[in-house]
Amino acid sequence: MALAIGENQKIQSIDWAQIDTVLLDMDGTLLDLHFDNTFWLHTVPEHYAALNQVSGEEAKRSLAPIFESQTGSLNWYCLDFWSDTLGFDIATLKRKEAHGIGWRPHAESFLQKLRASHCEAILITNAHPTTLEIKLEKLTFAPLLDKLYTSHEFGAPKESRTFWEQLQRSQPFDPKRTLFVDDSEHVLVAAEDYGVQYLQTLRQPDSQQEPRVVTRYPSIHHFNEIFAGLPEHDS
Repeated sequence: MALAIGENQKIQSIDWAQIDTVLLDMDGTLLDLHFDNTFWLHTVPEHYAALNQVSGEEAKRSLAPIFESQTGSLNWYCLDFWSDTLGFDIATLKRKEAHGIGWRPHAESFLQKLRASHCEAILITNAHPTTLEIKLEKLTFAPLLDKLYTSHEFGAPKESRTFWEQLQRSQPFDPKRTLFVDDSEHVLVAAEDYGVQYLQTLRQPDSQQEPRVVTRYPSIHHFNEIFAGLPEHDS
């Protein structure tokens, strides 16, 4: 059942004593999704239009069914697939635009607090390994995490049960004592189906879009809403 924001407010607090593992998405969760939305909705179509000598609107019309056909699949997140499909180097273009990569508010502080806590903090992202590499070049957050995984390592996106089974083999965790934070509710459904007990989503994954009014899962605007109970850290 979807939850209105007022309802979410009642269930935001987290009993950290019940949590051993914190699984964290990257784009739209730790990092501002505005970079990715701008890249795929504007930068890529503009580059495609210039390469194919068509208008921006024609490019978007051509790309829309291709994008739609891959939604939710591993190809959707694969830079190699899109480079082959679109005819230009997506990774190079993404590196060129990397100045737009940035944290979501309080996300870095949240990682620092987790690092000082008893919790194991693990990044799980559908992003292609090269995308992860580019973002780590821009924002050095790997030292704040115990482990980083991309779904490409497991051959299945987080929307798939296969991903969760492979993650469990590589990084054993107790789903009943795990918190998972992700901006995608489709991914959270898969985590819930696998048995992950504590699920949180974000109201505003993209800082330039309006916050969500209704969410299926408990939601936060920023991570400082769930700091209570975590250790302090030196700024």
